[in-house]
Amino acid sequence: MSPRHEFYETDETVTITIFDRGADPEQVCVKLEPRKLTYQNGDKVLTLQPLKGQIDPDKRDLVVGKMKVEVRLSKVAYGRWGALLGDAPDVLATYTVQPTPSVTSASKKKNWEGITTEILGNDKEKTSEEDPNVGGDSTVNDFFRKIFADADDDTRRAMMKSFQESGGTTLSTNWDEVKKGKVEVKPPSGAEWKKWN
Repeated sequence: MSPRHEFYETDETVTITIFDRGADPEQVCVKLEPRKLTYQNGDKVLTLQPLKGQIDPDKRDLVVGKMKVEVRLSKVAYGRWGALLGDAPDVLATYTVQPTPSVTSASKKKNWEGITTEILGNDKEKTSEEDPNVGGDSTVNDFFRKIFADADDDTRRAMMKSFQESGGTTLSTNWDEVKKGKVEVKPPSGAEWKKWN
């Protein structure tokens, strides 16, 4: 009785899966030749020949599981077979190894460290006087702290009242305007104010 099998491959290996439920690792026997595989487990025998390409009989990996046995074989020649079995011409008989071009020391090498240093040297730190957007929120908060610290009592009162009543959307320093009534909420354009209870 011959068990069912299937295969998948990469350029370097071909893996043959033999579906043999409950195979005993002590009884499983796999014999390999350059273009032949023979699997035997008790009365179950599977012979695959001729393989589409040559394998290295010394380089194999065998995994016996509960439902299947996987045999991973190394190909002698790099590439895809497309099928497991077949009378393909022996690629190795006519195969000539092309010498790989070597990298010579004459080829120009990039000095990445120098390029990085040059780029970072050009990016000097800008101050808030040069660019008001430098520093983000911390710079803006420092600016408002400075205004608040240097202000008189009426200006501080106006800043606190306008900020609290507007939900943080308005900040006024004019006490004469703010003391007249409740400060109106003015959300940024495209935003909608919602009161949370």
